[in-house]
Amino acid sequence: MKAVSYRAHGGPEVLEYGELPEPVVGPDSVLIQVKAAAVNPVDWKAQAGYLDGMIRSVFPVVPGWDVSGVVVRLGADVPEYQVGDEVMGYVREDVLSQGTYAEYVAAPVRTLARKPERLSFEQAAGIPLAGLTAYQALRAVGAGSGDTVLVHAAAGGVGSMAVQLARHFGARVIGTASEHNHDYLRSLGAEPVVYGDGLAERVRALAPQGVNAVLDLVGGGVIHTSPELTAPGARLVSIADPEVSRLGGRLLWVRPDAAELTILAELADLGVLSVEVAEAYPLARAADAQRRSAEGHTRGKLILRP
Repeated sequence: MKAVSYRAHGGPEVLEYGELPEPVVGPDSVLIQVKAAAVNPVDWKAQAGYLDGMIRSVFPVVPGWDVSGVVVRLGADVPEYQVGDEVMGYVREDVLSQGTYAEYVAAPVRTLARKPERLSFEQAAGIPLAGLTAYQALRAVGAGSGDTVLVHAAAGGVGSMAVQLARHFGARVIGTASEHNHDYLRSLGAEPVVYGDGLAERVRALAPQGVNAVLDLVGGGVIHTSPELTAPGARLVSIADPEVSRLGGRLLWVRPDAAELTILAELADLGVLSVEVAEAYPLARAADAQRRSAEGHTRGKLILRP
C-alpha cells in the first residue's frame, strides 16, 4: 500500500512516500480503506520526538491518528461493523507505528464510530481528535447552562469544536483569536476577543464577574492569566500546559472513546457540529501539510487524501 512514514525523528523533511506492507488486522479491529486523514499538531510533534517519554516509536512510523474511510475487512471478533460501513476514528494505540497517513489502516473498534451521513469524508476526518479533545475538556470543567466559558485559541481545530459544543450545552462562550477570525467565531456563537497584552481587561469588559471555566488549547503561559479573569471557583483545563495543575486545574490528554465519538457524529448529523476544511492535500504532499500546520495560523482542518 502507499503510505507516508519516517525512519528517524525530525521535521517534515524526514517523511517518505512509498510502499509499505498492509497492516495486520487484530481480532477486535477492522481494516479501513482511508478516504481522508486529518493532520494535527501532535503528528509533527510526535515525529520530532517530543512524545518519546510517553509513547514508544516502532520504526518505520506512519504518522496520523485521525481517519475516515470504509471498512474493507473485519477482525475475528467484530460484531459492531460490516464490510462497507463508513466510519471515522481517533486511531491512537499504545505505540507510534501504524498511523493514518496511508491507503489502509487497521483500527481497533474502541477507536471508531460511524461516519456522520451529513459530512463528507474530508469533514468527518476532522472530527475525532479535535472533537473528542473539546468534548472531554468541556466535561472536565462541567460546562453547561449559565456558565461563561473562555476558550483560548477558539478558531483552531479544537477551539472551534469547543465553541460549538459549549454553546450546545447552554454556555456562553468568549473566545480568543486573531482579529481576522472574529467574524468566524461570531458565526459559531462565540464572543471574540484579541489575545495578547490586555486580555484580562478585555475579558472582564465582557464578563465583569469573571468567567466560570477556562479551556487552554494553546499553551504558552496563557493559563497564568486565569486568576485575573475568573470568578471564584472557576474550573480550568489545559491540553498544553502542565502548570494548570498548580493552579488547581487539570491537564487533559484526550482518550479514544467510541461512545463519545458516536455522540459527536450524531451532533454533526443534527447540524450542531460543523467542520471547516482549510485545505486538502494529496497523501504524497503530507510534508507540505505538516509545514502549514506548524505555522499555527490555520483556521479549520488540514486533510490528506490517498
